[in-house]
Amino acid sequence: MKINLSTKLFAGFLLLLGLFATVLLVNYWLAGQVVRNAQSVAASQRISEDANGLLRNIIDMETGFRGYMLSANEQALDPYYQGERQLVGRFNNLRGLVARSPVQVAHLNRSQRLFQQWRDFTHLIIDEKRRVHEQSPGFEALQGLPHRRLVEGLTGKQIMDNIRYELNQFDVLENATRRQLAERRDGSIGRAQWISVVAAVAALVLGLAWATYLVRLLARRLGGLVGLARRLAAGDYNAQLTDHSQDELSVLTGALNGLGRTISANINQLEARNRELDQFAYVVSHDLKAPLRGIESASRWIEEDMGPANLPADVREFLALMRQRVHRMENLITGILDLARVGRVAQANETVFVRQLLREIGTNLNLPAGLNFELPFFLPTLVTTRVQLEQVFTNLISNALKYHERPETASIRIGCDDAGDFYRFSVADDGPGIAPEYHERIFVIFQTLVERDTLESTGVGLAIVKKIVERQGGAIGVESAPGLGATFAFTWPKQPAGNQPKAAAASAAAPALAT
Repeated sequence: MKINLSTKLFAGFLLLLGLFATVLLVNYWLAGQVVRNAQSVAASQRISEDANGLLRNIIDMETGFRGYMLSANEQALDPYYQGERQLVGRFNNLRGLVARSPVQVAHLNRSQRLFQQWRDFTHLIIDEKRRVHEQSPGFEALQGLPHRRLVEGLTGKQIMDNIRYELNQFDVLENATRRQLAERRDGSIGRAQWISVVAAVAALVLGLAWATYLVRLLARRLGGLVGLARRLAAGDYNAQLTDHSQDELSVLTGALNGLGRTISANINQLEARNRELDQFAYVVSHDLKAPLRGIESASRWIEEDMGPANLPADVREFLALMRQRVHRMENLITGILDLARVGRVAQANETVFVRQLLREIGTNLNLPAGLNFELPFFLPTLVTTRVQLEQVFTNLISNALKYHERPETASIRIGCDDAGDFYRFSVADDGPGIAPEYHERIFVIFQTLVERDTLESTGVGLAIVKKIVERQGGAIGVESAPGLGATFAFTWPKQPAGNQPKAAAASAAAPALAT
């Protein structure tokens, strides 16, 4: 079963999320262990502090008891009674803190029993000391006490030493427990760091591995699609790409393959139809020109048969007008064929010296002797189709001459400017000019500004010029006003049209219309 590309991408996304969630859960669990161990260490520290506080209270009671024995001052018993009030509760609280340790509970129980013995003993001695002092204030220390021997026999000291021993054992055991907890805490911290690093590295490696797989998969397949698209764009419409993945990119591949086949089939059909049209155009041209030539020959035969003396003037005028219409029809047929032939006949590029080309055009057009034909200081050398550039200049210069009121005194100026990837050429004249509303119309086939009977014109020349320039990737425009002459400007690529970037051609269209 084939897995779609979107499914793979979604699976990769889920994998990364799962790895991220796993790392978070592991870190959370490890952090919980560290916190619990740290809390256990802190609790053990509090137990030791409470045990030490309990022992200090007992020592304070002992100190107060001894002070009272020596001075019989009731104020010396304040620490004694204060500690007595606190110790019962402190024993209970401490016992609750170590309830899970029977050994510690046993130490506390023994300590509490010993404390109760010592408290009973000290209560007895304090009562006797108070009665003796009330009866004989002059007695000092243990003098006159019934149980003096108990005190002198160090009974209270022995009990107190046992209390210290039990609480000291309690503290030693608690310190050992705390060291174990601290080691466990430190171990959990180290384990958390190690496991976190391992989990993070594993997640990173798995994530990078999956991402690398997807990137290589997409790069390889998209590279194939880009290559196919470039081959199609370059005109290799028979190019095909094989893809058996059966996913979204496979659909795109199939679409591009189908597009190439469709374009190839359409081009083949178009080429076949163009060949048919070319053949039809030449046949029609031949068939149309044959009767025209017959009409012209018939008109001349009439003139020759009747002779100049017997041919009336109006008939001679009609025959001349007939031949003029025949020539116009022939020129029109030739112009249509030239327009249809633009861009369809392969022409090789060659080195063209533009200055030399313009001089040859001037000679071929047989410019009047008084006409001022002005060339600029700089004219480039191009590698281009000479015939098409010559046709553009010839049409523009001949139009400037044809429509001028006084061609023998006319002025035609050629201009050339740098326009990035293009040269901007211009042909300016001082003729009658063109009204702004006709600036676009004059480039449409069969459109003329004067009556054909007034000035012989087919209306095809500027249409041919426009088509040639645009086929080269340039643009053409005119700036003119009535009585101010006209300037036709067009752009022509510096490099052959096949190497000209489309973006540059588009950007060069605007300056072609500027003067």
